[in-house]
Amino acid sequence: MRVVVQEWERVLVYRDGRFAEELGAGRHRRSRRRQRFVRVAVHPRLLAVPGQEVLTADGLSVRVSLTVQCRTADPRRWHETVEDADALVYATVQVALREAVAGRTLDELLAARADLADDVRERVGPAPEVVGVELERIWLRDVMVPAELRHAAAEVATARAQGQAALERARAEVAATRAMANAARMVAEQPALLQLRTLQAVEAGRATVVLTTGPAVPDVPAPA
Repeated sequence: MRVVVQEWERVLVYRDGRFAEELGAGRHRRSRRRQRFVRVAVHPRLLAVPGQEVLTADGLSVRVSLTVQCRTADPRRWHETVEDADALVYATVQVALREAVAGRTLDELLAARADLADDVRERVGPAPEVVGVELERIWLRDVMVPAELRHAAAEVATARAQGQAALERARAEVAATRAMANAARMVAEQPALLQLRTLQAVEAGRATVVLTTGPAVPDVPAPA
């Protein structure tokens, strides 16, 4: 019989239940008698690990999801070692994810999200290779925090912003008071500065100055 193997697959040939050979991409002629052919896809594929609810090191519950890109590196091992190699890889990644999250506090988890995927990969270890699978990449998709924690974080951020604004207002008031005190001290020490400042205000058009000559006219009482 003619066996055509695509570029993205391999064909395992078993004769009387025993492994005989692996066929690569191309056209092959083999006898059908006493032989069985198993096709194994070797192109990259994605395994999605949906949101896992895990307790962090500080006892808070979060939901974390991952996406894993893998491929079959050893078709024979992938087919023979376990019944479902992808299911074993999925379970291994799931356990590694739980261990990685459980070893961090919530603040550490949110601050170093980019490092979590690398930590998961290290914790997975050689288990995928044992079943003929190669992990090419792991992405951290989401870190979902419960609504009450998000509200608490928003309240903390609001309180921090309000406190910072109050501190800036207090600093501005202190600076203004200090400037006014310095100005008063300088005027007291050098009265000519007040006259100079008056002339500057008149020149800028921001003040009206009334100049008088001679003695002031006394108030004349109205006739009874």
